Amino acid sequence: MTLQGRAHVPTSSSPILIVDDEVAIAETLAEFITELGYTPVLAYNGQEALALAIERWPLLVITDYMMPVLNGVDFVKALQEEAADRGQALPPIIMLSAVSAARAIKGIHVEAILAKPFDLDELEDLIQRLLK
Repeated sequence: MTLQGRAHVPTSSSPILIVDDEVAIAETLAEFITELGYTPVLAYNGQEALALAIERWPLLVITDYMMPVLNGVDFVKALQEEAADRGQALPPIIMLSAVSAARAIKGIHVEAILAKPFDLDELEDLIQRLLK
């Protein structure tokens, strides 16, 4: 995955929340998000991610599907409840998965599922489209 030559977009005060228990993937995504001009915030499981989201509501969420403590589906369900409690819109959510997650995500709000390994160009296009 190359991060060179990416277009920069205006920064936002709201972060992009990255949730993945694989440190190398989370750090690569954080570097990628920074190069796009956004502020990344990292969590390594759904429970950490929920606490961070409550503290600083994200502009967008990129979450893994399979994680310890609180998996991606349960994290998104909890985030949906938090958004409803706040009367706030749910941020766009991109779910990453090394396995087929389509059946497991029934009943939760996810804009896209990207299979691991994913293409950074595809992710960039998706982020740009979701944050228009």
